[in-house]
Amino acid sequence: MLASFTLALQFLTRLPVNLTITHSDQRLGQSVLFYPLIGLLIGTILILVNYLLPPHSIALNAAILLTVWVLLTGGLHLDGLADCCDAWAGGLGDRERTLSIMKDPAAGPIAVIFLILILLIKWTALQDLIQSGRGLSFLLLTPFLGRLSILLLMLSTPYIRKNGLGSAMQTHLPKLAAKLIIIVSLVLCFWLTNIYTLLTVLTLTILIRQLALQRIQGVAGDVYGASVELIETGVLISMALSNG
Repeated sequence: MLASFTLALQFLTRLPVNLTITHSDQRLGQSVLFYPLIGLLIGTILILVNYLLPPHSIALNAAILLTVWVLLTGGLHLDGLADCCDAWAGGLGDRERTLSIMKDPAAGPIAVIFLILILLIKWTALQDLIQSGRGLSFLLLTPFLGRLSILLLMLSTPYIRKNGLGSAMQTHLPKLAAKLIIIVSLVLCFWLTNIYTLLTVLTLTILIRQLALQRIQGVAGDVYGASVELIETGVLISMALSNG
């Protein structure tokens, strides 16, 4: 299990983990179980960073937190979101055209605009939540729930590329353990936040799943990345609005 956790840490973050792990399909599948835990680790680091920042500049603190957040992941999920934005906008409803654009590493204007909007919304929501004075649990829950969405999609939606890492992960994901993690996580989400945050997570995940099924008949790695970013943004908005 330690090897699977390390794989998840190496894949989802840019933290310096200098351990050589054999990438078996079974370990890849098991590593997905630790994705929400990696989210908690990211959140813990963000809380520690926040404690080091002076309290008088909320806007700057929010910008620093968001920068650290992106650096911790290396922009991995933002890249997936950018690819999906370009693919959905330029694919014109055609599956093969959408998949072809998704593979293109260059970011088009639609992707750039959408990334700016997402980061702006996150920055603004972070300011509101920091200023609310109701604790920093949102920094734990947001990256946690974002990565939980990957488990939800893996359990419910076919992976379209049969030879990719995502295919091995989905095939060898321990299904019962994943379902238990999801149930416990959603109950905790409701208990620690409110019904609005829980509904936000479920609604956005369902919408992402439906859009992916309609356009490409399944999910790809970029869709997982987009899901993390969209769920994180939705959770921050939900928490900020419910705090007001």
